[in-house]
Amino acid sequence: MRTVVERELELELVLSPQRRIPVPARLGYVTDDPYAVHVTFHIDSAHPVHWTFARDLLVEGVFRPCGRGDVRVWPAKAEGRGVVLVALSSPDGDALLEAPAAQVSAWLERTLRVVPPGTEGEQLGLDDELDQLLAR
Repeated sequence: MRTVVERELELELVLSPQRRIPVPARLGYVTDDPYAVHVTFHIDSAHPVHWTFARDLLVEGVFRPCGRGDVRVWPAKAEGRGVVLVALSSPDGDALLEAPAAQVSAWLERTLRVVPPGTEGEQLGLDDELDQLLAR
């Protein structure tokens, strides 16, 4: 059975230490793609931006800096509250986004209840597919 765990929240695009722009976003997790999280930015615009990366990266990034290359995640404090910073790099440019840590953590906990760590492979049904192939 396919399960979807979504959460809409407002991130902030960090332009400088003094300047930020609110960015509506949606976090998505689908049991059909159990290793990944999906983030859609500008969800109400004509051209939303989609990013997909490892759920483990976001889980670890809530607690300590992690990631290399296109996606890096780390915890921080902003105005006395916990935030998660996400740095994204693409050929189109770079972005630094700030998300409320409590909201991201609560959403991640929901995904981890649906598919606990270490059980992602069971969601893919590879054993069933292999059994069908070998039965022929």
